[in-house]
Amino acid sequence: MKKYLILALVLFCALPAQAQLFGGEKVINSPNFDKQRFSWGYFLGFNTYDFDIDYKNYIASPATGKDFSVDRTIGFNVGMIGNMRLGEHLDLRLEPGVSFNRINFQFTKADQKTFREINSTFVHVPLLLKFSTTRINNFKPFVVGGVSTSINLSSNENNPDDNDDGQFRMTTNNYYYEIGFGIDLYLYYFKFTPSIRGVFAINDEFVRDDNPNNFYSGNVDKMSSRGLFLNFTFQ
Repeated sequence: MKKYLILALVLFCALPAQAQLFGGEKVINSPNFDKQRFSWGYFLGFNTYDFDIDYKNYIASPATGKDFSVDRTIGFNVGMIGNMRLGEHLDLRLEPGVSFNRINFQFTKADQKTFREINSTFVHVPLLLKFSTTRINNFKPFVVGGVSTSINLSSNENNPDDNDDGQFRMTTNNYYYEIGFGIDLYLYYFKFTPSIRGVFAINDEFVRDDNPNNFYSGNVDKMSSRGLFLNFTFQ
C-alpha cells in the first residue's frame, strides 16, 4: 500500500510540473501568495498505521516470525493549517487535526492466538518546518519535518480491564517526530498541495497488563506506532 501511495503522488505531481517546464506555460498564478506573513488553509487525507515492537526475548511464532502481527488498514485525516513565513525558503506550520484509523492486531505465541481490532481516534498536533525550493512557474517542491503530539481518544488507558478481559490499552498522550515531502501547485484561485509524511512515535504506547508475565504483554519491551500520511492541502 505504501508503494502505491508514493507512486500515485509522484505521478500526480510530475504531470503539472512537466507541463509547465516543457509546455512553455508563462501565466503565473497568485504571484504574491508566498509573500504573506501568515496564511491559512485546511487539509484532507488518508493514513495507515502499524506498530514498531521491541521484544524482550525473540521467541516468536514460526509461521509469522513475530509474537504480534499487524494488518494495516486505510484511515482518514482532516484538519486546519496555520503557516508563518520565516524566510524566502522557510515556513513554520501548525497543523492541528483529527485522524481516524483501525489496526487489526493478532497475538501469536506457541499454540495460542488472539485477535484484536484496535479502532483509534487521534487529535494530532504537528509543529513543522517547511523547506522549499525556488518557485518554478506554478509549482514548488518542498521537504518538511518536525515534532508532534497527539491525544488518543480511544486509548482505554484508565480502563481497569486488560487483555485478559478483552481490552487492549494504549497511552493517551503520545509524542512523535515527522518527516515528509510534497509539492505546492499554484492554481488560479488557491494553492493545492499534495504531500506524503512519515509519523514515528517516540514514547512507548503500550499499557501493560496487570500480570507482568502474561501471554499478551510479558514479552513486549516497547511498542510505538508509526504511520504514513497522504494529505491534500488547500490554501
